[in-house]
Amino acid sequence: MGFVRFMSVAALCTTALVALFPRIAIAQDAQDLARKFGARPGVEDAALSPDGQRIAFVAPSRGQGGVLHSVELVEGSAPRPFFAVDGAPQRLGGCNWVTPQRLVCTVWGTTFDGAEPLNFSRLVALDQDGTNPRMLSARQSSIALGSDLYGGAVIDWLPNTGNGSVLMQRVRLEEVSTGRLAAKTDRGLSVEKVDTATLKSSMVERPDDFAYEYITDSHGTVRIVGRWELKGDGYETGNIRYFYRLPDSREWRPLSVRNTATDEGFDPYAVDRDRNIAYGFDKYQGRQALFSLSLDGADTKTLVVASKEVDVDGLVRIGRHRRVVGASYATDRRMVDYFDPAIAKLHTSLSKALPDKGLLSIIDSSVDEQRLLIVASSDIHPGTYYLFDRGAKSLSPVLHVRPQLEGMTLAEMKPITYPAADGTMIPGYLTLPPGKDPKNLPAIVLPHGGPSARDEWGFDWLSQFYAAMGYAVLQPNFRGSAGYGDAWFRDQGFKAWNVAIGDVASAGHWLVKQGIADPRKLGIVGWSYGGYAALQSAVVDPALFRAVVAIAPVTDLTRLKDQYRRTSARTTAFDFIGAGPHIT
Repeated sequence: MGFVRFMSVAALCTTALVALFPRIAIAQDAQDLARKFGARPGVEDAALSPDGQRIAFVAPSRGQGGVLHSVELVEGSAPRPFFAVDGAPQRLGGCNWVTPQRLVCTVWGTTFDGAEPLNFSRLVALDQDGTNPRMLSARQSSIALGSDLYGGAVIDWLPNTGNGSVLMQRVRLEEVSTGRLAAKTDRGLSVEKVDTATLKSSMVERPDDFAYEYITDSHGTVRIVGRWELKGDGYETGNIRYFYRLPDSREWRPLSVRNTATDEGFDPYAVDRDRNIAYGFDKYQGRQALFSLSLDGADTKTLVVASKEVDVDGLVRIGRHRRVVGASYATDRRMVDYFDPAIAKLHTSLSKALPDKGLLSIIDSSVDEQRLLIVASSDIHPGTYYLFDRGAKSLSPVLHVRPQLEGMTLAEMKPITYPAADGTMIPGYLTLPPGKDPKNLPAIVLPHGGPSARDEWGFDWLSQFYAAMGYAVLQPNFRGSAGYGDAWFRDQGFKAWNVAIGDVASAGHWLVKQGIADPRKLGIVGWSYGGYAALQSAVVDPALFRAVVAIAPVTDLTRLKDQYRRTSARTTAFDFIGAGPHIT
């Protein structure tokens, strides 16, 4: 979170260059590179129709606008635009198919309550030719007590019905009685079955004022609910209590309690109907791991995937029923453990067919799973979408993520470690300009945002831009970064800021000591928490960096806390940011 006005991405890139070299005019080729690397991806989201015959994808338009296209998967077909938003303030998010003819899209944006920004979302359904648009988000009554910025979410696509209905989470608001109209007294998060064409709906789960989320078995049955635990004063304790149902039962039974501050406790993500289990994450030997928990009354908990180095942080799902086939985690690179043998074998075959693409993901499939939409990328490949036909054993490229970068020589990203001041080895990623001797280069330390985040191996547009301009770039996963377990996360990058910022500064010293960086041309650039880290580094080690660029930085932790003062999350937010000298 920051308190600066937004600039275009290209403008931010060139502004940072001017800050690093204030006496040197930015050449036209630098402006051209900034436009190419700073442009939004040419494909921001893509989905395969249930029959596997067409792809819908979102492409950028002017400003923050977006356009939804459809393309038939036959030779010679051209993309056809059929839905657009202008980006002022609505923006087009992801879209998914309900039937071979109809889609549901997320439209989101930012509004303001005085000076404070508020994000909102809405769900819209429409046919693949742009006709019959319908607003799926619950319409707010003029007598509602409060306002609803959350437009709901589809939690089950009901692929077996094929009639265009979905299960939705919706927020219902209590209404005030006018003396003439009967007021609705239910409020909270509900689940409703909604026909996306007619908007006819039926209640599946009554509104629950404390509900946080619902999880279905992806076959139309709600099996799990998470409910906020509140203190007597109405503020959140930071715990979410989960409950589940036995098959063919409506009674809620206790499942787990998850602490959102410490990530302790089983956090369910998906239900496997056939095995009657829930998949979710919990702590194991100080790191997050994937577990299964039986939903048969015995509550048997089983370790499924764990890593001795990092947190397991992602589920791999496939098909219209979103069945779980593996789990992912990032060591030096993102890895996947598949526990579905057929998908594991398929992934191995695809990796051999695309040896220069180090990251492969199956992002969608037809109902019969015979046609798969795959995205493949690496550090030097921004990404290509492929259609794989399992019956024909054919693999065909269909869309490029960043077509403006096709044919350009990009820089390799290498995993490295370097010593902190206390000798701890800090992991990071070094990107060197291609074709240059890595000696006495202008260099940038690029700390990530968060602080509950980490950098990973893969295409990074900002690092690639600076490498194309001749810079060495080091992205440190300093202590306080997420993904490496409790001991690494410590008290995170605000409370333990001196450790985190010390690790960031050590990245700059390492570049100089290795002879990679010219100490006269060493800068630091950070975004959000990375901007906070950049500013703090200039305080703790003022002679190290010759230029400091902070983009949308966190500069006032007291004000950051004040944003949560009137919300139910006040206690947990205040605890996370902390109190004491570090916020003044």
